[in-house]
Amino acid sequence: MANTVLVVDDEAVIRARLKGYFEKEGYRVLEAEDGEQMWHQFSSQHIDLVMLDINLPGVDGLSLARDLRSRSDVGIILVTGRDEAIDKIIGLEMGADDYVTKPFELRELLVRVKNLLWRMSLVKKAQQEVITQLERNDDLIEFEGYCLALNNRKLTHGDEVIKLTKAEFELLTAFALHPQQVLSRERLMQQTSHRDQDVNDRTIDVIIRRLRNKLAAELFVTVHGEGYLFAARVED
Repeated sequence: MANTVLVVDDEAVIRARLKGYFEKEGYRVLEAEDGEQMWHQFSSQHIDLVMLDINLPGVDGLSLARDLRSRSDVGIILVTGRDEAIDKIIGLEMGADDYVTKPFELRELLVRVKNLLWRMSLVKKAQQEVITQLERNDDLIEFEGYCLALNNRKLTHGDEVIKLTKAEFELLTAFALHPQQVLSRERLMQQTSHRDQDVNDRTIDVIIRRLRNKLAAELFVTVHGEGYLFAARVED
């Protein structure tokens, strides 16, 4: 089944250009000229990825990207005439996955679309693997005096409740389900729900450093050149 792309741009010429090109590449393409039309399409159609212009009449593209991300995991590529680094940073902070500036090469945009959809498929596959593993396990995972409740994302150590961010919980769950195994950074990246290109080796290192500060640091062993190993003894 072809992926569905929604082009949101107030310039009809640009919408027609993108629609014609991506349909030739095998995609199903929908159009919207502003936020109102975008939400109408979004509520009535299955959409895999949105190409979203920043400079829209009414509600701007950055605000729409933020609202989209709060409601959905749809892929978001911002398309704009702005070429300042701060605009890219703000766009990514609002929840966009990628950012291209006008004028752009259609082939480059196609590569970005393919790469984003590929990364999204990896995340979905990894999340499905976790769901399958969770169905085979109890809701509680116990290790070294810690208790990780998978159903409510709660970690306790005795009477102490240890607060975890979403990314910390996702990585700790991946480790707890694969104890005594070396997990590469790439595999760990696939376990997170963040998809943007700024999620990299350094991001994983930062999350693990935070986990070391919240749990016993020796539980997370660095295997140089390969990744990380969870050294805890997990109880069945």
